[in-house]
Amino acid sequence: MIELKQLTKTYGSKQKATTALSGVNLTVGKGEIFGVIGHSGAGKSTLIRCINLLERPTTGEVWVGGTELTSLRKRELQRQRSKIGMIFQHFNLLSSATVYNNIAFPLTLIGTPKAEIAKKVNELLALVGLEEHRNKYPAQLSGGQKQRVGIARALASDPDVLLCDEATSALDPQTTDSILKLLLDINRKFNLTILLITHEMNVIQTICDRVAVIHQGNIVEQGPVSQVFLKPKHQVTREFINHDSFAEAGLKLANSVQHPQWARLVRITFLGAKTYESVLSQVVRQTNVNFAILHGTISTIKEVPYGQLTVSFEGDASDVDRTLALLRERDLDVEVIG
Repeated sequence: MIELKQLTKTYGSKQKATTALSGVNLTVGKGEIFGVIGHSGAGKSTLIRCINLLERPTTGEVWVGGTELTSLRKRELQRQRSKIGMIFQHFNLLSSATVYNNIAFPLTLIGTPKAEIAKKVNELLALVGLEEHRNKYPAQLSGGQKQRVGIARALASDPDVLLCDEATSALDPQTTDSILKLLLDINRKFNLTILLITHEMNVIQTICDRVAVIHQGNIVEQGPVSQVFLKPKHQVTREFINHDSFAEAGLKLANSVQHPQWARLVRITFLGAKTYESVLSQVVRQTNVNFAILHGTISTIKEVPYGQLTVSFEGDASDVDRTLALLRERDLDVEVIG
């Protein structure tokens, strides 16, 4: 659905040139929720604006729905842009227009008959839960309600793709959760492809299928959220998910306790249904190995549960090795860390 090929964006010229994007390659599948995460200044806003050519790339190709956008003439580009909805961090609503008219605005611009506009806007008001606010103005709405108007407006032209530019960063945590749930419901109801950028790992963890990490204009890591979240490779990724903090907490606890010389310190990762199964106790009963749980966490990645434990195993070295092998046979990720 979306494919970026060797995308580069440079501002300025010659000695004063600043590179915002450097050879970015990215593919987003139909119906996928894809997240791009990065610190401020990493290039993520430039990236999302290049997809609908609000920013024209310096070099590279932007493919959306099988069409290469950078090669299009103005009129054809405008037609293709109608298939790409966008919501913004600060909502970008018309302050002098009602909720109804803000949502209707894209349809009004292209001369849609009033009856069709009314039907569409009423459907969207119901979808985003704003039927009772149709005649209010943006100043009368909360931040979450304003973003719901922005989402409804972006959906007015029945787009194939929805771009989200830090759509929740101006909202409180509870409102953020409600907006993410709405986006997930829209994705599932319409099979809408969603690409979002954020600096919040919670957003990625809650709704995204895959994620790319951008740093200094380069994609430094990408893959399924579970893979990137649970086994990060790049230091920037590790910072976002506090991976090192988790590891350090387990090691700190381990080092604060006296253990036999043959003790083995291990991090075990559970994913899916196994998170709630007694796998660890079942295995150690077979191997007669003692264990102590030093640190642990449990959460979800897009409604899929996961858990991580830092465990100290004590016993004969061969029995500990057998324990780790049996855990791996149960499709658990087992990493010896000390």
